[in-house]
Amino acid sequence: MCGITGFWQLQQGDRQALLDRAVAMSRQLTHRGPDDGGVWCDEFAGIALAHRRLSILDLSDAGHQPMPSACGRYVVVFNGEIYNHLELRDRLEQEGRAPAWRGHSDTETLLACMVAWGIEQTLKASVGMFAFAVWDRQERAFTLARDRMGEKPLYYAWQGQTFLFGSELKALKAHPVFRAEVDRDALALLLAYDCIPAPHSIYRHVFKLPPGHLLCICAEAPGEAQAVPYWRCNDIVSAGLRDPLDCSDEEAIDALEKQLGASVGGQMISDVPLGAFLSGGIDSSTVAALMAASSRSQVRTFTIGFDESDYDEAVHAKAVARHLGTEHTELYVRPEDTLAVIPKLPSIYCEPFGDCSQIPTFLISELTRREVTVALSGDGGDELFGGYNRYLAARTTWERMQRTPPLVRRAMAATLQALPAGGWDTLAAMASPVLPKSMRMSNPGDKAHKLAEVLTQSDGRAFFLSLVSNWRDPASIVVGARRTTTLLTDARSWPKADDLAEWMMAMDAQNYLPDDILVKVDRAAMANSLETRAPLLDHRVVELAWRVPLHQKIRHGQGKWLMRQLLYRHVPKELIERPKMGFGIPLGSWLRGPLRDWAEALLSESRLRSEGYLEPAPIRKRWAEHLAGKRNWQQSLWTVLMFQAWLEKTEGTLS
Repeated sequence: MCGITGFWQLQQGDRQALLDRAVAMSRQLTHRGPDDGGVWCDEFAGIALAHRRLSILDLSDAGHQPMPSACGRYVVVFNGEIYNHLELRDRLEQEGRAPAWRGHSDTETLLACMVAWGIEQTLKASVGMFAFAVWDRQERAFTLARDRMGEKPLYYAWQGQTFLFGSELKALKAHPVFRAEVDRDALALLLAYDCIPAPHSIYRHVFKLPPGHLLCICAEAPGEAQAVPYWRCNDIVSAGLRDPLDCSDEEAIDALEKQLGASVGGQMISDVPLGAFLSGGIDSSTVAALMAASSRSQVRTFTIGFDESDYDEAVHAKAVARHLGTEHTELYVRPEDTLAVIPKLPSIYCEPFGDCSQIPTFLISELTRREVTVALSGDGGDELFGGYNRYLAARTTWERMQRTPPLVRRAMAATLQALPAGGWDTLAAMASPVLPKSMRMSNPGDKAHKLAEVLTQSDGRAFFLSLVSNWRDPASIVVGARRTTTLLTDARSWPKADDLAEWMMAMDAQNYLPDDILVKVDRAAMANSLETRAPLLDHRVVELAWRVPLHQKIRHGQGKWLMRQLLYRHVPKELIERPKMGFGIPLGSWLRGPLRDWAEALLSESRLRSEGYLEPAPIRKRWAEHLAGKRNWQQSLWTVLMFQAWLEKTEGTLS
């Protein structure tokens, strides 16, 4: 895991000036690579590359970047891991196209493959998570590429006649030509989805390279470059649904264990200490179990706990760790520990980001980095195997709703909204002792009001979009914003899946997963110089998952059925089965308590009006309702607060 950055100015430059600017950009990424740093330039081409290194494979100087190919044609800066790089080396050897190896880094392997097969074929042959930039000195072409599922970030921008790129926005901003202007359309997307989906960013004319894409810029026609896919999730969805597995349940479990086990084994290769996040849930427990099954030494696992029982999974994680025999580390964090993270968030997330689980993610990364440099996670299991409650709702609530006349649905919605969210919470607490575990849930009042909002939707796609949106018309909240096309709103880009639950899973895998979950984990981990790896996002696991029929994912009103069966081979069922909790904090009560003054200052009507980005009235209305306990608006308010806090930190640079 590293940080990459650089630029290409379309005219010859002074060598020392180019290097100085590249160094200034790379300094902004030191947290991503504290072990080493390097710069390289070609003053005649006007190009400079910079790299910050977190040493994972080949700790020697042979892994230093920027790295030229053995023949000198290519120069690369690379962030990530190529898990099958030893297999690629063997293939090159068999073809007689291997260079005289200088070390055993995967970056050197990547360059050798580019020389032998070209960049696009190298991408298709690679198994890994990565973002890289490579300069082709022969063709005078510059290529950016990003991994298939979007684990590693990559921003880019044309600023006048200079092309900038970097792992984080703060690197681009360090170049003197960068102009920071908030993109109001992107701000509306942030309010809707808690994150800004690719290819957009918070700044105008600055973009994220989408997952599974490459962007090639040629010196002869630099302005004509377009990002193009070398791998498309929609294609994998369509292929899997056309050719589903035709096998017994037991055979399906075997297939998943074999493929996921291979992925876990490949991602355990490291020259530095390695461990795993363990929440005690299905996905992280499965990864930890497969690690323990394949490791000759004791696996290290890490979890954090909270005194608030509604948010504490540490006790479950400890039980799983004890069964698996891992060396387990847990830390119970105090409210003041979590509150202390909040001032750091605008720097950690260099564009505003509204998923409040960013706080516990930072804390678990901080804890883990004290002991290891690499941690495996269970990210991706929900999207691939039907774990989110909305997938279950699609097959129960929505199907039943379709049989109910619209007039009756509107009446049901009015009934749900008649009782404040706090009232539903009280009723649920009273009924909890007599309810089966499967019917217990967190934040029942908020879910009741959310259900009321979706009851009146006209079709299943609208039902989903309502579930994942915080504001019905976010463009009306942002002054001067227009509605912007994204995957969620462009029906031409939607996956071809007839079943609503499968369609929702495919949408989340291309939107919520890369733009929210993976951003959250990458920035929180990298702020602590920790590399994270997600075995479930190995593209071969993804391809297998889309061949698994839906009845082996969602069964008897329960998601992730196949993952559960695999886990039960390693961990007793009674240690796992409980309501889905998520990775959260008691944010709603904090906003009414210790965070109230901080939030009030950021949400004051005079401040919102003077800044000129957000309409004060709807925001103040939600703030008042939240304080009064009428509705838990914690998520939508948190996203506004994260923009306000980010703006406060960066406003000196904004035009």
